[in-house]
Amino acid sequence: MLTIIQAAGWPIWPLVACSILALALIVERFLSLKTARVAPPKLLDEAMAVSAKGLPTPDTVNQLAQNSALGEVLATGLRTLHLHPQSSEADLRAAMEGAGRAVAHRLEKYLNALATIASAAPLLGLLGTVIGMIEIFGSQAGGGAVGSGNPAQLAHGISIALYNTAFGLIVAIPALIFWRYFRSRVDAYLLTLELSAEQFVRHLLRLKAK
Repeated sequence: MLTIIQAAGWPIWPLVACSILALALIVERFLSLKTARVAPPKLLDEAMAVSAKGLPTPDTVNQLAQNSALGEVLATGLRTLHLHPQSSEADLRAAMEGAGRAVAHRLEKYLNALATIASAAPLLGLLGTVIGMIEIFGSQAGGGAVGSGNPAQLAHGISIALYNTAFGLIVAIPALIFWRYFRSRVDAYLLTLELSAEQFVRHLLRLKAK
């Protein structure tokens, strides 16, 4: 691999940097988008059970907020009702929607960067190939009369230039696949958060009416 990178010339180094960055982003997103860190399956039921007979203590609310992204949204509703007992349904929804937007921004973090790498890597590979071809034909033209160039050397040079395009595709294809995977995962989480928040708002309104 090192021999191929050295043979492809300097245009391949931006692609190497893109590959390292893409790998780092993919690992980071895998760790950050775990279900336990975003929307634990039983958290909504536990939050409703804890607050079934009244508002929980601030310490309990803080623990809920630190539990996960969903916990942060649910804790916002409890804090709003605790600070403003006369909050209307619109107030509760507005507070939880604001928390939801902040959570959504965090869930979508780095996805645009991964999509940019998936889009730019083939272009960088093509650019490297074009530069390599220009250098190859330029060196052939400088050899003297037309047809005096070595065909075997020319073919070898073209194959080396095409390394850039191949490497660009090698970087872009996994980046695109993982971007689509993370995008669909985030969309599913956002739907779960929205439905859970809606159910919790109704729970808070019943709690307020008691």
